[in-house]
Amino acid sequence: MEPQHFERKERLSAVKLHASQYIIAFVLLILAIGLWRLQVLGATNYRVLAEQNRIRKVPVLAPRGRLFDREGRIIVDNYPSVTCYLLREGQKNLEADLPIIAAGLHMTPEGIEATLKHFTYAPKYQPIPIKQDITPDEEAFVEAHRNELPELETLDEQRRLYPKDGFAAHLIGYVGEVSENDLNSSKYAAYSPGDVVGKSGIEAAYDAVLRGTDGSRNVVVNSHGKEVGQVGQDLAVAGKDLKLSIDLDLQEAAERALTGKTGAIVALDPHTGEVLAMVSRPTFDPNQFMHLSRAYWSTIVDDKNHPLMNKTIQAQLAPGSTFKIIMSLAGLQEGVAQDLRVNCAGGADFYGHYFKCDAHHGGVDIHNAIPYSCDTFFYTLANRLGITTIARYANSVGIGSRTGIDIPDETSGVMPSEAWKLKTQHDKWYAGETISVGIGQGAIEVTPLQLARALSGIASGGLLHRPHVLLPGQVPADEQAAIDSTFTGSGEKQVPLTPANWQTITDAMAQVTITGTARASHMEGIDFIGKTGTAQVMSHDALSRTSGGHSTLPNSWFVGMAPRRNPDIVVAVLWEHGDQGANSAKLAAQVINAYVTKQRKAAGNLHVAEAPPKPQELPKLVTSVAPPTHAAP
Repeated sequence: MEPQHFERKERLSAVKLHASQYIIAFVLLILAIGLWRLQVLGATNYRVLAEQNRIRKVPVLAPRGRLFDREGRIIVDNYPSVTCYLLREGQKNLEADLPIIAAGLHMTPEGIEATLKHFTYAPKYQPIPIKQDITPDEEAFVEAHRNELPELETLDEQRRLYPKDGFAAHLIGYVGEVSENDLNSSKYAAYSPGDVVGKSGIEAAYDAVLRGTDGSRNVVVNSHGKEVGQVGQDLAVAGKDLKLSIDLDLQEAAERALTGKTGAIVALDPHTGEVLAMVSRPTFDPNQFMHLSRAYWSTIVDDKNHPLMNKTIQAQLAPGSTFKIIMSLAGLQEGVAQDLRVNCAGGADFYGHYFKCDAHHGGVDIHNAIPYSCDTFFYTLANRLGITTIARYANSVGIGSRTGIDIPDETSGVMPSEAWKLKTQHDKWYAGETISVGIGQGAIEVTPLQLARALSGIASGGLLHRPHVLLPGQVPADEQAAIDSTFTGSGEKQVPLTPANWQTITDAMAQVTITGTARASHMEGIDFIGKTGTAQVMSHDALSRTSGGHSTLPNSWFVGMAPRRNPDIVVAVLWEHGDQGANSAKLAAQVINAYVTKQRKAAGNLHVAEAPPKPQELPKLVTSVAPPTHAAP
């Protein structure tokens, strides 16, 4: 019997069969859901993306607000300019086009690559400015190569036009592209790479007001990137024009006075705190910062006289004898100076050291100590008052603290005291140091603006206003308050000053320009008062070991005002290495004269000279001592 063969059939189990069916069904379901999302839910989104393939958003930059002087005369304007931008939305290989672009725009490929690197993290849709102020032939190059170089685009802009020769440069400031460091600051959270921002001065302080709001145009482009139509636009909002407190006539007078010198001049209206003029020398050209070259930057930063420093608010130097007005305030209010009499024989001994005076003044009291700037008198007064009292009165008129002016980077100066020395030098205060402070030397440091405000405040009966450059009422109160809060300082102050002491100080300051140290600056018919200051830059011993030269000359100071009491204008002058304070008095007189002449011309009495204040004889206090032989600087 033959063996029986059975046929073996492989059968798929029911479990596996069902699993396969479920998997296939699941995959089909996923595909169906994906199709539904693409064709139904995502229809609008992809339609927009498709539109964007042919619609390009072109930025429309807002013109920056212009700056005017107090009478509406233009200081900073804008001019029309064309900037070339690079678009990165397409898939074109930009690297291959860089040599052609560089040649057409008179640039280097390396320069363009550096710009692209700066915008590495910027959104792809954001155009990159690769060259500003392109020439007509460069603009023609872009237009002629629209088909080959669709990534290039030109844009009309309004760019800054500053006065020539650095006129009012430190006051105005300048603008520039926001830097990477800026973008890391919360202050610039709303800015993007390539945005132009104020970098210093008014441009920086009121940048949010001046910059406006950019707009855009939605343009239709063809496959080559060429614009063929427009489908909508968001209008740009121009920045706000601002009127400054500056008087161009006084600014020009101050600029002329300081030509060829190193230093600063600031003029204020003591009634309001408005800055009428502000000059710092040497200066810089803000227009150069629009296309800053390495050569110009090197010239600026290598200059030992620091052209970028606004010396009116940043130069911190010993005030010399101008500080004697603050000493007089302290001495009179404390009841010490009224009866103080000294016999100046050219100096005096204090604490085992001989402190020199620049002249033998003979009998001196408060009435002639200011006009003759007698060091011996103020050495003695400082010794009677002590550093604590002196510092208290100096602090009360703002010495040692910022004024709060609405310009960035103001410095605070230094008013030494026992607490200050212990904190900064970890040493005690010695009584001999007070003697030097009494004549504005030693550790004391002030800025010209501080000194102008302090002395004019004393001449105004003790009322000190916060200096400001923007005329009020142009910015909403809440915005102005926010801006002011960034410029901390001593602000508005009222210092106790009796009428009798006020009269004593201002009468003595009037004598400074009549019979005293600034008598060469006396102007007939103008009630011009002030105080000179000659601040040594090195000790007498150190000076004796040098061969002299310009750098060893003292700094020359003068603070002048008109009229005598409740002045309408105050002018502070710092002439670095200008020697005696009388030299700076002549510069201040030029500005004061320009102000008074303008006021009289406006009132129609230009040729009617006011009667000059009658010179008063300085009292002779000690009849047995010879009268002063000459005035100390």
